[in-house]
Amino acid sequence: MLLELGSHRFDVTYRALVMGILNRTPDSFFDAGQYWEFDQFLSKADQLVNDGADLLDIGGVKAGPGEFVSEEEELERVVPAIEALDQRFDVPLSVDTWRATVLNHCIEAGASVGNDISGFADADYLHVAAKGRASVVATHIRLAPRVDDPDPIYDDLLSEVRGFLVERSQRALDAGIPPQRIIVDAGLDLGKVASQSLELLHRSEEIAKLGFPLLLSASNKRFLFELLETDRHDVAAGTMGAHVVGILGGCRVLRAHDVRASRRIADFMAESLSTRARTSVRHTELTSEQVIGWP
Repeated sequence: MLLELGSHRFDVTYRALVMGILNRTPDSFFDAGQYWEFDQFLSKADQLVNDGADLLDIGGVKAGPGEFVSEEEELERVVPAIEALDQRFDVPLSVDTWRATVLNHCIEAGASVGNDISGFADADYLHVAAKGRASVVATHIRLAPRVDDPDPIYDDLLSEVRGFLVERSQRALDAGIPPQRIIVDAGLDLGKVASQSLELLHRSEEIAKLGFPLLLSASNKRFLFELLETDRHDVAAGTMGAHVVGILGGCRVLRAHDVRASRRIADFMAESLSTRARTSVRHTELTSEQVIGWP
């Protein structure tokens, strides 16, 4: 399976990419604005790339409820950041936005991926992405970004999430975005309680069967610290466990805060999966020879 992100092409048959998270927000859920100052932001970006990030994801508005952020403010947060990162690194840059205008400006600044947690709610989003030859992430969400959804109810969780992603990925194809530039994301914690996010994680394989690279955004998520009965700063092991489960289920992009640990997990799992595949082929060949030579 090939994934194209701008001018970069990745074989993700076995190897999961690591997407380093860079927040340009003063109120982000996990780091709470720790890298809000621009120098600190750039220093963090240096660290993520040195730790092995395959791509960087820059967000100017947090997903959860909070103070309103205008389009102008979001642009002021992310466009200079993407311009600086594009000059600094040779890695694909993703912008975490659901606004088509923001995506357009970010593509002009050097971004090659639109990571949209709204499921392409902005009617112009896919047109902008196609025109700019950008890749897109189609994410399942029940309501909308920044809207609290404390008691989500589904008749059939997996079926509804799959159906949503099928429809959204088809929209992307219809807009002229080739399949190798489309990524899907089950949207853990986005309109899901902890048990629902866990179910989707364990059923990743059934979403990966849609045929598009599957993004896993489990890093330090709420469902982990709720299930582990701890706080959000004590779920590093839970995050790595989720990454292993996700990769085994077909996830091929890991959106991560701790890039160094995630890179090690991804590399180990790539070697493990490719070894298993080679072993399976040898076993099949041996079995065939035995059958052919049977008296």
